[in-house]
Amino acid sequence: MATIQDIISNAKKYNKKADTKLIKKAYEYAIEAHGEQKRMSGEPYIIHPLEVAYIITTLELDDATICAALLHDVVEDTPITREDVKQDFGEEVLELVDGVTKLSKISSYIDKEEQQVEDYRKFYMAMAKDIRVLMIKLADRLHNMRTLKHLSDERKIAIAKETRQLYAPLANRLGIYSIKWELEDLSFFYLEHEAYAELVEGINSKREERETFINEIIEDIRKKLSTMKIQAEVYGRPKHLYSIYRKMQRDNKTLDQIYDLFALRIIVNSVKDCYSSLGLVHEMYKPMPGRFKDYIAMPKPNMYQSLHTTLIGTNGVPFEVQIRTWDMHRVAEYGIAAHWAYKEKGASVSVTDDKLSWLRESIEWQKETNDDKEFMSKLKFDLFDEDVFVFTPRGDIKSMPAGSTPIDFAYMVHEQVGHRMVGAKVNSKIVPLITKLKNGDIVEIITSDNSKGPSRDWLKIVKTNAARNKIQNWFKKAQREENTIKGKEMMEKELKRIGMSFNELFKTEWLEKALTKYKYSTIDDCYAAIGFGAISPIKIITRLLEEYKKENKELEIEEKIAELKEAKNKKRTSSKTGIEVRGIENCLVKLSKCCNPLPGDEIIGYITKGRGVSVHRADCINCKDLVSDEQRLIDVWWTKEIHASYMADLEIYANDRNGLLADITVALNDAKAKIVSINARTTQNRVAIISVGIEVEDTDKLNKALKAVRKVDSVYEVQRSKQ
Repeated sequence: MATIQDIISNAKKYNKKADTKLIKKAYEYAIEAHGEQKRMSGEPYIIHPLEVAYIITTLELDDATICAALLHDVVEDTPITREDVKQDFGEEVLELVDGVTKLSKISSYIDKEEQQVEDYRKFYMAMAKDIRVLMIKLADRLHNMRTLKHLSDERKIAIAKETRQLYAPLANRLGIYSIKWELEDLSFFYLEHEAYAELVEGINSKREERETFINEIIEDIRKKLSTMKIQAEVYGRPKHLYSIYRKMQRDNKTLDQIYDLFALRIIVNSVKDCYSSLGLVHEMYKPMPGRFKDYIAMPKPNMYQSLHTTLIGTNGVPFEVQIRTWDMHRVAEYGIAAHWAYKEKGASVSVTDDKLSWLRESIEWQKETNDDKEFMSKLKFDLFDEDVFVFTPRGDIKSMPAGSTPIDFAYMVHEQVGHRMVGAKVNSKIVPLITKLKNGDIVEIITSDNSKGPSRDWLKIVKTNAARNKIQNWFKKAQREENTIKGKEMMEKELKRIGMSFNELFKTEWLEKALTKYKYSTIDDCYAAIGFGAISPIKIITRLLEEYKKENKELEIEEKIAELKEAKNKKRTSSKTGIEVRGIENCLVKLSKCCNPLPGDEIIGYITKGRGVSVHRADCINCKDLVSDEQRLIDVWWTKEIHASYMADLEIYANDRNGLLADITVALNDAKAKIVSINARTTQNRVAIISVGIEVEDTDKLNKALKAVRKVDSVYEVQRSKQ
């Protein structure tokens, strides 16, 4: 357990001028505020803020952040007020504490999901003022995850899911890999405990063999670097468990088929030495084609820099090497915390800095988004997205999310370039706007002053939230009058359904509260948003009914609120296939038999003639023909509430033997995969080719089935059919 002396000692290591009196004052203040409060473990509550503050010192943050970490729960969990914190510790510490404090006293009309979204919005806006808010929040979540065992199973799962979906990606976006890896592994432990334990056992069983292998390579490289007069530290680092597990799931491989469980790291004094070391290891070992990445010339958006290469050892086993300078290594460990010196009094880090452009763009679009589901979807998309690097015709590098199109590129250059875009060239060739950009592409946008503006179809094509937001704003302005009329009609329809009128519900003071809540200046702005689909009229009416209820004690009002909530939930229901279609209710949806998509697969929707929407896996062979007809593509997604089984086809290749089919059947049965059809044949070379149709709930269950079959003796390849 960390003590206040540990915290002060750590702070002095990187900041000799650390205000130890202020830090001690915050500690004593927190002890008095939390008093006899206990954690779920039964330990004194003060242990938690102490541990959070200690983590903050490992990131080498300033005095104000350490104090805020010690005080981060006093406003939320004790009688201490914001004014008390400001009076005793000043505005800077208050802003940091307030940034990580959840919203309090939420009105009854806000459901649990809406409250969570509002907490995220508040948190995001605090990050906009000062990124140190996020540092405290990550440290807070890390210690909570370390002590999660004391909570109920339901709470463990909920917190672990939130951590994997939001906090680990946030740590990744800030480049704080030391926290990212631990958050991912802890989430993995609680969310897939069986797989976690199996992976740990598998790794430990061959640890000695792998360590011997990597130590021999380390020694050889050290000797070679020494003869080249390159000062370097060389060591091996085992990859964290969740990254190994994710690779196994992604590539459908067993642990025995994952060779690069260790990454070799070479840390040198200069960039020149980085490239010299790269040349040296490429002379010593054969590099694997397509596995070299230069993050020094093209750093990641989170400032990460390093050379990555995968080499083949003398025994044919691949291993990864990462080469970087000491400065790069510091950034790789501490991310954004290593970039700014927080030592100056009152020095905050806002998102106006170019190195936080991804966060600035996220905040811009979230201000415009009133729909909770859309907000959370976009937030997770922004956090999880990987990047590709493309070039302008002048040679400037642009970092974009993987899967971005020329339309995304145009809007990244400038909003007006996107609005006036009529075509694009990639590597000097005219390409369709649906083209996905790849690393190294040179992109040129063709514009025209006669352009009529963006097409609605672009909303189905673009990858980035920034581009989508700018296109939507264009249509909002261009069709405002039409959307306003439509929105008012939708409002009238809902009022009529519950038997109320505008006069009864639209009192000026009530309306002002509703408009303020959802950030609209006028009622016409609200109608336009409803007409455009940015917000549901049900939300506005529910808010107005809450105000109506305060002055009218009619029992029917509670019934009307319940009726509206039920209507809201009904609008979220999907077809029996578990698919939702954007903008269409009660639509006929069919899962395509050519690829049999499962929950968890990336999917696309295609509007057929007279047969509703056909849903395909994104990697389906037939999709290559479908995507050329852009006007008939439509957004579809899996719903959360799915209780069904789906077909999946497996292709199994094995050396033929007696009892093979029976063993495969038993393996699938043990994996809870229902066999629907089976067809087997044997080639002249005694290779058994077995096609099996199974029913499973989602891709997780499918992967479990694939894994089970791979373990069957004589089976050497199992794959899911693409068609």
